[in-house]
Amino acid sequence: MAVPHWLPDRFTLLLVATVTLASLLPATGVAAALFEYATVAMVALLFFLHGAKLSRQAIVAGLTHWRLHLLVVASTFALFPLLGWALRPLLAPLVTPELYMGVLFLCTLPATVQSAIAFTAVARGNMAAAICSASASTLLGIFITPVLVELVLPHVGSAQQDLWGSIGSIMAQLMLPFVLGQLSRRWSAPLMARHGAALKFVDQGAVLLVVYTAFSAAVAGGLWAMLPLSSLAGLLLVCAVILAAALVGTTVLARRLGFSKEDEITIVFCGSKKSLMSGVPMAKVLFASQAAGMVVLPLMVFHQMQLMVCAVLAQRYARRPQ
Repeated sequence: MAVPHWLPDRFTLLLVATVTLASLLPATGVAAALFEYATVAMVALLFFLHGAKLSRQAIVAGLTHWRLHLLVVASTFALFPLLGWALRPLLAPLVTPELYMGVLFLCTLPATVQSAIAFTAVARGNMAAAICSASASTLLGIFITPVLVELVLPHVGSAQQDLWGSIGSIMAQLMLPFVLGQLSRRWSAPLMARHGAALKFVDQGAVLLVVYTAFSAAVAGGLWAMLPLSSLAGLLLVCAVILAAALVGTTVLARRLGFSKEDEITIVFCGSKKSLMSGVPMAKVLFASQAAGMVVLPLMVFHQMQLMVCAVLAQRYARRPQ
């Protein structure tokens, strides 16, 4: 059944339902342990399928545009953390300290893959560069995000682990399945082409499972008792300010540096977005279970906000003359 146009998309509704379920019926005890194991397996399958889906030809085709990729990486891993840090005196009073910790974690994450490429396609941008740049951002995030968490969230990031232990855990859970997926392309790519819908199911299923597990642990630790309604309203404003600053910053930089309109579109959509698919599993590795639910809440809000805003932007770009 189609979702009415005045409602958010189906996946957003499922996220809201998952958080509600975790709030009313959190997994505890043996059930929580089973959900933890299921989460690790589902995320590994997700990244295996992404590795199997990504064409090596697409990677090679986009690698030559190094100036564009350098700007996207700088926006993702330098501009965003600087925004989170520089705007902290202004934005932090609007939310709880724990929520702003989640905002800073959001700023350290890699870019999205599917939605960045999809919006670039709608806006008639540089598709080959978008595929390469968004995919490279995900892989670089495995190494860069733990380092940035250590820098912007000292004494909080990498809870219960050292830096190298965190990177090793993320590589084992995300990078290794991705590489195995790439190595299996000879056999798995034809299956992926015939059953592309399965990847979307695993994408969304993995995120919903991780969100339920993280929020269950947070609710058991008293999440909602510690989160006033005013902070939720403040979080919307915080995410809006950071997203607006990132969109304006990437657009201005692309134009000042003389990129074509097609390249500008790719820079804006790949350099201003943050990945829910990568961020939620990373939060489970980098933060204690009780903190992960609070940490991913800003990411969930930002994710929906970036989808709505970028959908409007993509349509505006698409209306330009051929």
